[in-house]
Amino acid sequence: MGVDWAEDHHDVCVVDAGGRVVAKGRVPQGIAGVARLHELVDLGRDDPKAPVEVVVGIETDRGLLVRALLAAGYAVVAVNPMAVDRYRDRHRVSGAKSDPGDARVLADLVRTDRHLHRPVAGDSDEVEALKLVARAHQNAIWSRRRLANQLRATLGEFFPAIIDLFDDVAQHDALAVLTEAPTPTRGRSLSRSKIAAALRRGGRRNRVEARAEQIQAALRAPALEQPGVVADAYGTVVASLVRLLQVHASEIDRLEEALSQGFAKHPDLSCCAAFPGWASSSAPGCWVSSVTIPIAI
Repeated sequence: MGVDWAEDHHDVCVVDAGGRVVAKGRVPQGIAGVARLHELVDLGRDDPKAPVEVVVGIETDRGLLVRALLAAGYAVVAVNPMAVDRYRDRHRVSGAKSDPGDARVLADLVRTDRHLHRPVAGDSDEVEALKLVARAHQNAIWSRRRLANQLRATLGEFFPAIIDLFDDVAQHDALAVLTEAPTPTRGRSLSRSKIAAALRRGGRRNRVEARAEQIQAALRAPALEQPGVVADAYGTVVASLVRLLQVHASEIDRLEEALSQGFAKHPDLSCCAAFPGWASSSAPGCWVSSVTIPIAI
């Protein structure tokens, strides 16, 4: 069976072992839709009382619909949308997309190539909760990296001294300095004591004075500059990106704490932590990379 899911409805196509379409239709979201989906499955059975394995192809591995399908005893296979794009060419030369057509593609895909795609594990509620936090943590890290890339590109256009000072403009030292000096003009006006205080607020504990002296010298070195009004506009953008990155850093820390607490409760922690690279201090990051492993509590 193939299910092309959407926010308010789902297109369903049921095929038999030979690939013949035996039932299809559009079902609504919610309990009524799941009930209708079960009816479409029953329509495809020669003997409704005979046991049969139902394999579902769908382009997601989470959500209420997936949980309902697993609870019903169906084998659910998560298919990457890019893979569906490739399989679509086998059915239509034009490659045109339609929801009912994609449901048919998914049904045929799991009929012939189920072994090439990832089955969705029927994990426990505790593991599902941990996976949810792990995905949020992963997405927050990716979002922080995108913001850091934007900040670096912006600085490169008017304030390259910061890029020369810091390999990573999203690190604590860099954000601390940019909070006080989002423009070259503001940077030149910073005293060594203000730079040192900013570094301490950012979390630096070692070689504060020496680093502050190095930063001050770099900020006061001669350099090409944008006109004042243009530099101020760049500074507004930089200040906004810095605040967003600081919020991201704080929320990532909170998510990591939640991951650590959840991971510590897993009964297989000692086994998982024995794997190379699975030290307790990096357990949350390791869990992010292993959320597809079907471990149940």
